[in-house]
Amino acid sequence: MTNQQAPSNDATADGSDLDSVSNTVANIAERSQRLVSDFLQKQSDPNHKPVHHDPMNVGQAFLDMTTKMMADPSKMMQAQMTLWQDYLNLWQHTATKMMGATAEPVAAPERGDKRFKDDAWSENHIFDYIKQSYLLTSRWMQETVSDVDGLDDKTSKKVDFFTRQFVEALSPTNFVMTNPEVLRATAESGGENLLKGLQNLLEDMEDGEGQLRISMTDEDAFEIGKNIAVTPGKVVFRNDLMELIQYTPTTEKVRKTPLMIVPPWINKFYIMDLQPKNSLIKWAVDQGNTVFVVSWVNPGAELGHKKFDDYMLEGPLAALDAIEQATGEKKVNAVGYCIGGTLLASTLAYIETKSKAKGGAKLKNRFASATFFTTMTDFTDPGELGVFMDEEQVSELERKMSERGYLEGREMSGTFSALRANDLIWSFVVSNYLLGKEPFPFDLLYWNGDNTRMPAAMHGFYLRKLYMENKLIEPCGISMDGVDIDLTKIDVPSYFISAREDHIAPWKSTYVATQTFTGPMKFVLAGSGHVAGVINPPAKNKYGYWLNDTYPVDPDAWLEGAESYEGSWWVDWDKYLGDHNTGGMVAPREPGSGKLPALCDAPGTYVTMKA
Repeated sequence: MTNQQAPSNDATADGSDLDSVSNTVANIAERSQRLVSDFLQKQSDPNHKPVHHDPMNVGQAFLDMTTKMMADPSKMMQAQMTLWQDYLNLWQHTATKMMGATAEPVAAPERGDKRFKDDAWSENHIFDYIKQSYLLTSRWMQETVSDVDGLDDKTSKKVDFFTRQFVEALSPTNFVMTNPEVLRATAESGGENLLKGLQNLLEDMEDGEGQLRISMTDEDAFEIGKNIAVTPGKVVFRNDLMELIQYTPTTEKVRKTPLMIVPPWINKFYIMDLQPKNSLIKWAVDQGNTVFVVSWVNPGAELGHKKFDDYMLEGPLAALDAIEQATGEKKVNAVGYCIGGTLLASTLAYIETKSKAKGGAKLKNRFASATFFTTMTDFTDPGELGVFMDEEQVSELERKMSERGYLEGREMSGTFSALRANDLIWSFVVSNYLLGKEPFPFDLLYWNGDNTRMPAAMHGFYLRKLYMENKLIEPCGISMDGVDIDLTKIDVPSYFISAREDHIAPWKSTYVATQTFTGPMKFVLAGSGHVAGVINPPAKNKYGYWLNDTYPVDPDAWLEGAESYEGSWWVDWDKYLGDHNTGGMVAPREPGSGKLPALCDAPGTYVTMKA
């Protein structure tokens, strides 16, 4: 839309464009009225639960901050004087540029900030002033609130986080009259971009049933099993919580020890199988592994009673037995990704204790190795996700889950988007609603929006016992199926891959496992973040990784002594899997050829269930 020219005089004269605009406006008015009516009807419904207007308890945090700030007025006055001096410098900079001279900017966007990439933000004096004024003020606000003395750590992090949310929302790029790209598009299209943007906004409101659900990609461009999640295989086992997929071999021989992958159930497994060119699953198959992947169900209210224990019993433990039936192999090389890795660690600790009890010997020696992708076992510092973990917020979530039996998928998705609001919220507001563009087809964003629910019992336990109380890291701090587990008993050879820019599982928190597990350990730090740091095929030769064979207590000391390597850590990991293959190479195993018949083609049925 933004590339179209304004309507010609001839087109306007014959009334065709005016009729089109009139019809568009009438359609927008009708749909807007319907949304408002639906909203008002919900408010008058006696069964409608009133909205908790401060479910994140932000007001109390800022009240505490303001109280502490006012207790030191001299510090606040100094901050005000600093801002005033910065503005004087900005005025001088702008005046110098207006007179045709060159001047270094007073404030510049941080590296990687894509909001101000349009040339007008630097070349036009007015927009350059608006940009730098915003940057000065926003940084002043964030530095001022972060410099308040006397706040407890949790309140301080909450104030910092929501101050950043506030200043990012007020960016001049988010408003029509202060965004040069939007103004240019409006002039060129005669305002058609704004009409189209309003239509996009209404469609997203309708899709969200009255709540804004921002479209990040063209969802019609992808179909699971057709152009994403296409690695050939079969579902060979199914229970209430998961389908087990066995993938079709592509090599003349395969390693004797199968590879079992346990993904997170917060998202769907096909982040590891988006396209053939970046599929971790396909790559692992092509290296000669017999690959099995757990595909979790998208639970409804009928599974709301399922606990964290059930995910272990019906997930990795059930998968172990199924893999033994399918291949005859008792041992596996196991992988756990994010919360799937947390579950894998819990399972290893459970097996260690259970195998010593009467009748538990069959559980012993089931793992040749365990690999953990961006996995936390110590939640002392959960990063910015900790902002959402306090009594008020968790109690509110528990209330919602008790009513429905599960946590709605988009609520979890909204939390993750807030961690990177500029990239995952405001960039789409500008593109979809101000520029009137259609979302671009992008497989990663399609996966990101393919939400999954959380069973109430499991998620309540996970939030309280792991995030809030940090009981998993305590010996016998939690019980799994009646067994007190202790992570320090884990002696399985372990490979940890963490990501340096991970905002979901901070790498320094994941590093704690090197001081906890007692078996042989290899810790690898990849570049980039929670997804790109893991899904990094060797052909792209991106990001790099760090290795250090010694494991001091301080993660910074580990990194200081680490050696950097170019390319993908996948190659190093493949060598590790080869080293932990327990019996050489064997004939390839076709899915369904063992004692487990094929139930359906990969990627199965559970992955297609929508929230």
